[in-house]
Amino acid sequence: MSSPTGPAPGSPRIDAEAPGLPVRTPRSRPSGRHRKPEPLAAPEGAPALVLAVPGTPSSASRSLAEEVSSIARSELPGLDARIAYVDGGDEEFPSLDAVLAQAAAEQRATAEATGQPDRGPAAVVVPLLAGPDSALLRRIRQAIMNSGSGAELTDVLGPHPLLAEALHVRLSEAGLARADRARLFTVATAADGIILATVGGEEAVQAAGITGMLLSARLAVPVLAAGLDEEGAIARTAEQLRAAGSQQLALAPYLIGPELADGLLGAAAEEAGCASAEALGAYGAVGRLVLSNYAAAMGITLPGQGLGAPVR
Repeated sequence: MSSPTGPAPGSPRIDAEAPGLPVRTPRSRPSGRHRKPEPLAAPEGAPALVLAVPGTPSSASRSLAEEVSSIARSELPGLDARIAYVDGGDEEFPSLDAVLAQAAAEQRATAEATGQPDRGPAAVVVPLLAGPDSALLRRIRQAIMNSGSGAELTDVLGPHPLLAEALHVRLSEAGLARADRARLFTVATAADGIILATVGGEEAVQAAGITGMLLSARLAVPVLAAGLDEEGAIARTAEQLRAAGSQQLALAPYLIGPELADGLLGAAAEEAGCASAEALGAYGAVGRLVLSNYAAAMGITLPGQGLGAPVR
């Protein structure tokens, strides 16, 4: 204990000329794999991401597309994301060729103002489709040609493990599957057989089957894909699952939503005699896959997303 006049007897002598206490210096940022990646932003002058929305335009499809675009922008700040409708044609729901023509005109104006030549395509078109639809993709390619934009068209979003995750979530939200992969608790209404419903013909069914295998591995139940747009396909698939021992079936739409005609899903569920989950909608993975396809076309590496490679 110190006295009013100085240190207590026996205390170490403090020399006035002795160096002061060590000064704490800021820690240097770790290097190598432990360093936190710098925030990524869209390159200056990068092409627009144009989301090609299928189906009859509506306020619901616009809301869904806006949410998907918002997810992509949040992952890549500065991204110029635009929405176009394959069956659009007015100011409220602009057509794909009109949106692409505008992007090309803006690119030319910028090039003239800056004295720099155009750099690559004016836009990258990402179809808002979980699986291939050859007829719809032909129309998208035709719109790109009509626009004269030289836009680049990416693959559809699936097959992909993240879409299997999204299907699992939608089934669990409907009470048709366990929410956990470890199967730590039971759900009385959980299905023991899943019909994975899609549209777009045989190619779409085959692609859905790949994601169906991933979903089957998650749920440990059989999953078979079938075409909603093929007469009797859903009922035949339901019979096949029941013949193999499944008693409680569920319908899982392998669809984002806008491409699904009104009433088609309900009619299919009634035909199969089972309950149905909702379409994938604006699930977070959908927005990240849209951005992933755009980034792949641009040669941009997206850190920290862990999307993995599409399953082809």
